[in-house]
Amino acid sequence: MLYYYLKAFHLIFVITWFAGLFYIPRLFVYQIEAYHKPSPDKEILGKQLKIMAKRLWFIITWPSAILALTFGLSLFYLNPSLLQESWMHVKLSFVVLLIVYHIKTHGYYKQLQEDVVNKTSNYMRIWNEGATFILFAVVFLVLLKSAINWIWGVIGIFVLGILIMLGFKIYKKIREKNPES
Repeated sequence: MLYYYLKAFHLIFVITWFAGLFYIPRLFVYQIEAYHKPSPDKEILGKQLKIMAKRLWFIITWPSAILALTFGLSLFYLNPSLLQESWMHVKLSFVVLLIVYHIKTHGYYKQLQEDVVNKTSNYMRIWNEGATFILFAVVFLVLLKSAINWIWGVIGIFVLGILIMLGFKIYKKIREKNPES
């Protein structure tokens, strides 16, 4: 029974971790756009967005990442045979990629907190999709429990990526015609 409680907590904190990773780049988009506004909007929006990003990052995202990883490791401790599964090796590769994504996002967070704007808002809109791709791959792997069938999931991810890019281009054209949207 303990195993299932730990699994439930693992899943809950994976969800909240992803929620933070989905939202923080969106805040980055707003911070970058606010940075290019005239005073006093730049200062007012910038200050508020920094507070929002800090709370999201340190109250939700980082703790969720640590707890998701801790509960995940406890599942391996209670069921080490999971490490024998080939699909789990692929999943763990995506988890490592997610950790790298998280750490890189932390770098962007620190830059923006110091008013260092090296990326465009369009770049951050695309960056925002990184966690989505990882989530799709992991969900397919966990549900299919197959190191081979996950390839179809990855193909689906690339199709999703193409659709997202097309949607991004359409949205960009709409924004250029109507800056208030």
